[in-house]
Amino acid sequence: MFGKTKVRDMTSGSPLKLLISFTLPLLLGNAFQQLYSIVDTAVVGRGVSTDALAAVGATGSIHWLILGFVTGFTHGFAIAVAQAFGSHDEKLTRRTVIMSFYLAGIIAAAVSVLSVIFSRKILILMGTPENLVADATLYISIIFGGSIFMILYNVAASVLRAFGNSTVPLMVIIFSSVFNVVADIVFVVVFNWGVAGVAVATVMANFLCVPVCIHYIRKIPMLKFTKEDFKWHNETARKLISLGLPVGLMNSVTAIGNVALQFVVNTMGAGIVAAYAVGCRILGLADHAANVVGMALGTYVGQNIGAGNIRRTKEGVRTAFWLSNGFTAILAAIMIVFGKALTGLFVGPGEVQIINDAYPFLVISGSMMWVLGLLFVYRFSLQSLGDTVVPMFSGLLELVIRLSVVFAIPAAMGFYRVSIAEVAAWFGAALMLCIGYYVRISRIEKDPALLKKLLK
Repeated sequence: MFGKTKVRDMTSGSPLKLLISFTLPLLLGNAFQQLYSIVDTAVVGRGVSTDALAAVGATGSIHWLILGFVTGFTHGFAIAVAQAFGSHDEKLTRRTVIMSFYLAGIIAAAVSVLSVIFSRKILILMGTPENLVADATLYISIIFGGSIFMILYNVAASVLRAFGNSTVPLMVIIFSSVFNVVADIVFVVVFNWGVAGVAVATVMANFLCVPVCIHYIRKIPMLKFTKEDFKWHNETARKLISLGLPVGLMNSVTAIGNVALQFVVNTMGAGIVAAYAVGCRILGLADHAANVVGMALGTYVGQNIGAGNIRRTKEGVRTAFWLSNGFTAILAAIMIVFGKALTGLFVGPGEVQIINDAYPFLVISGSMMWVLGLLFVYRFSLQSLGDTVVPMFSGLLELVIRLSVVFAIPAAMGFYRVSIAEVAAWFGAALMLCIGYYVRISRIEKDPALLKKLLK
């Protein structure tokens, strides 16, 4: 357990076997990570009240608006690490890892302070029902106050995955998820801390992840750090920012669209807010299968483009395309067939209306999950090819489509217009990303100088 950390060189071997072996731990790990929010929702909905459940759900969009930006930013760091590892430049790899942590620390400090200050104002601007504002503010303030631990964990886990190691992040997530479940029950059921209890449990679970991941990073043979590696390096910082900033902006722009949908939902009453919160939780768990295929592909493409192997890069993208379709087909069927039963896990047995309101959202989004799968495949591919601008504009397109559709559809359609706006945004973004990928890979094939510039 405490030996050298296993790394996986994805520049040789069967792409299918590599992607599956890398994806399965990621899939299980992300399922456990989603367990954080699922347990939070279930404990609040059953252990506190439906209003408390709606209050936590009302924070979902602002939560992703802030932390989604940071998560995207740190994903850009992982692209640079994977490319450096693929090129077998040990000095560059060590420097990239250290600078990733430096920048993450700076970002985390700023996010923690600013988001806590403005959380309540944003929730009010979003039209959060007055009876939910106090609990929603308390919950999100605690989450944001401890966001530095989530951010540092995301960076550390991304570094491990860039080296082809998805097993250690899985081990860490399983441990922290078990802790989170126990802490949720203790803080809410035993101590009666309400929404504050689930927030504190989540922050503590993230805190426990950080030192373990850093321990395993230090065990990677290539990462035998020297005093020179810890010096600030402007060129590396610029590359990390140039890769990370567009990804972070993409996530934030996408989140603004979700905030707009949340605003529309908030006008429909606390019951619909609760139904939307549960529907998003279930969709979030389901779409992680496609998301982790994309993450695995991102590492694969980053390493292979770092090694200058374009043919193998294209082969991996084709493989991931079919792998993603297989996962999304299975999960879509589960959402459609068992949607009402899954919704019932989060609310009391008497909340029939909430269950009935959430089900159409699950049917519509579930039937279109294959589009979301394509979106992830081409988005992660483009980002690892060094093109983070087209994915950023795809996020902007998602925003435009969400707003256009949700306000174009008559209000009489109620919650249905939110569901339709969501899947319409997936279609538009997936098409842009698909075109962007094939244009990008074609340019790299025709111009070797572009590949050299990419790897500087």
